Parts: sequence; C-alpha cells; structure tokens
Amino acid sequence: MTSLRRLAAAFFAVATIAFVSLASVPAANATTIERVKTPKGIEIWLVREPSLPMIAMEFAFRGGAAQDPADRDGLANMAASLLDEGAGDLDARTFQQRLESKAIEFSMSAYRDSLMGSLRTLTENRDEAFGLLKLALTAPRFDPEAVERIRTSIVAALRRDAVTPNDLAGRKFWETAFAGHPYGRVTRGSVESVQAITVPDLKAYVGRVLARDNLLVGIVGDIDAATASRLVDEAFGALPEKAQLSAVPQAMPQDLGRRVQVDVDVPQSTLLLGGAGIARKDPDFIPAYVVNHILGGGSFSSRLYREVRETRGLAYGVSSSLVPLKSTALFFVSTATRSDRVKESMEVIEAEIRRMAEEGPTADELAQAKSFLKGSYALSFDTSAKIANQLVLIQLEELGIDYIDRRNSLIEAVTLDDVKRVAKRLLSGKLLATVAGRPEAATAAAPPA
Repeated sequence: MTSLRRLAAAFFAVATIAFVSLASVPAANATTIERVKTPKGIEIWLVREPSLPMIAMEFAFRGGAAQDPADRDGLANMAASLLDEGAGDLDARTFQQRLESKAIEFSMSAYRDSLMGSLRTLTENRDEAFGLLKLALTAPRFDPEAVERIRTSIVAALRRDAVTPNDLAGRKFWETAFAGHPYGRVTRGSVESVQAITVPDLKAYVGRVLARDNLLVGIVGDIDAATASRLVDEAFGALPEKAQLSAVPQAMPQDLGRRVQVDVDVPQSTLLLGGAGIARKDPDFIPAYVVNHILGGGSFSSRLYREVRETRGLAYGVSSSLVPLKSTALFFVSTATRSDRVKESMEVIEAEIRRMAEEGPTADELAQAKSFLKGSYALSFDTSAKIANQLVLIQLEELGIDYIDRRNSLIEAVTLDDVKRVAKRLLSGKLLATVAGRPEAATAAAPPA
C-alpha cells in the first residue's frame, strides 16, 4: 500500500507540473523583472508569480560547442547529455529516480555559443531540485556505463543523419561556409569524433566552461528574491569563478555564390541557401527582422510561400530566417522539393530575393508585418518556462533588462525607408547553396515508376 501511495503521489506531482507549466501567466507588458545579485556575485533575473506553486529556471553558460577541440567535435553535446546521468554519490539510475520521485525536470543542451539548462520543480521540492542541480554541475560522475550508453545513442542518431537530406544539407553548409573555424564543426559531431571522446575530455570540458563569470540565470515562479539568491548560490556557488574559454574569431561565410551537391538516394531534395546576415546588436537588425518576416519568415503570408508553394506548387513549405551568432550573422532560406524541380525552385527563390532587394516591401506588407510581430510577441510569455527562457536569451544577446518593454516600440518605429534600405543591404549579396538529394541529371534519366 505504501508503494501505491508513493506512485500515486509521484503521478499527481508530475500532472501538477504539466498543468502549471501550461497555465497562463502575465502578458509580456505586465512582466516585472527584478535584478538580483547573490552574495557570490551571480546575477539573477527574477519574475515572481506566487499564484502558481512551481519554479521554472533557465540558465546558460557562454561557450557551447564552439569550445570543442578541433578533433573532438560533439564534446559539448555529449557532456551536456551526461550531466543528469549520475553525480556525487548517486549513480545514473538513482539520480533519475530522485528526480522522478519529486517530479523534478532537469535537462541540458549544447548550442554553438552556449550550454543551456532547464530546471522545473514544484515549490515544495525546490531544495531537493537545486541540490540535485548542484551535484550535476559540480560533481558529474561520467561513469563508464552511462558514457557508453549516451555515446551509442549519439552515434546511432549521427548514422541516421547521414542519410537524412535536411541534416546533410545543413552539415555541408556549415562545413563549407566556415571551413577551419569552430562554426564549421557540427554541434553533435561526427561518428569518428564522438567515438574518440574520453572521460578526461568530458571532465576537462566541464571544468573549463561551467563557471560563475559566464553564467546567466532567469527564474519565474513562486519564489522571492532572498530565497532565489540562496538557492542559486547553493547550486552554482561551488563552480570556478572564471571560465577558461578559447577565443572564437569573428568570421564571414565563405564560398558564397557556389552550389554544393550532396548525393543521397531519396526522391525529395533539401535546399539550403545561406549568406551574410546582420548582427543582433546592429541598429539595422530590427528592420532586417521585419524584412525577413515579409520575405519568408511569416509562413503562410510570406512572399516565398506564396511564390514557391501557392503559385507553382514546388514545395510543401519554404522559410527564411536570420541567425545571429556571437561571431557571425547569417541569413538562410530552406525548402524541400522533388529532385527534378530543384533548379526551378532555386530560380524562383533567388528571383524573389532579388526583387525584395531591389524594390523592398510595400507599405501594406510593412503594416501587416508590424501588426503581426507586435501582436504575436506575447506568445513568447504565455508560460513560466517561456518567460524564463526569454530572460536568459535577452541576457545572452545583451539587449538590456528593459528589452521586453521596448521591443514592440522598436518594431513600430520601423519605416518604409528603413525596410527598403535594409532589404538592399541584407539581400544583395551572393548565397552559398547546399542541395542534398538525387542529382538532377540522375533524376531526369530515371525511368518512370
């Protein structure tokens, strides 16, 4: 009977976390952010929400996969995947059981410029949650069984990627555009590099990157500043004061104007076109963001969607995006189409990009884009988890603690002259194209089914 009661309690706790994680929270324009400095010097951005009996914390360490050694691609990703696989005197199974028994959610992910972490807990379990987080960050075990299990999982995923057009096109783009640069290495690594990673490699990476001076924290929930300060210092305070990060040089994408074919025997090819973008802190970024929405970022309302899908039926979907990183900025367009229609699809996309560069958006397109981008912003703040994530992303991009209040006014201030000028700046350059699928010549020569 005791076991059944324990199981029922755990199930109820999990269900409660799922419910409150999705519950409504104040809209973006009603969010009050407190800046809290802990005794150990860690800055927290805190949003109090006492009506929900939970705490959502997002945190990030600057560094990420760009800190992988040249012959150890995928090291950051593998280390992040292992941080909840046992710590201190708790092996992987025991650590996971402790999380599950209290309905605590903890995860880590590696990106090019950062390691991102998430912690979710009911308020009543906060001390247990932050205690387990401390163990994971300061005393990861990297036991052989866990290391080999995670390695096997990553290698299996990489082998699947090797025949997936989307992954092949993306990998080839980064390898070509940033050859010899840390961004040229894929975040998850290669089969060979992941198989070469050792436990000393994992420990060395964690020791270099997890530190207090490159830590960013956002917390939302039923917690006051004093308690948040105490728990954050307990979880992160034992980390080294300073990270030992390698410099990641500024870079521009190379081989622009070139097309690279990756042969894979599938009926549908993936196209990825990319070139120089605009940095996040550049004054032209917000106008570029609006231009991108009109061109291909606005899904069903975008020019690319209308021309590629609706008018010609070349693809199910097509999109464009701005990708600002710490050491570069990129503009992308991606789609997937039948291999015998790759050339036509690329011509249509390039024609729309040229037209936008030469003419810019119309006044009606600008008005509709501004209305949508302002109105949809609140959807980034409709759960505690999303708010916490935004707090950390704003810190990573160094936009200022008042950015949430300023953001929509920045969108509204964009003029027609701004978007015409920035469209020319953003879209006049050449693009590198990577295509993964059957070569068009081979497709054309294939007999009918």
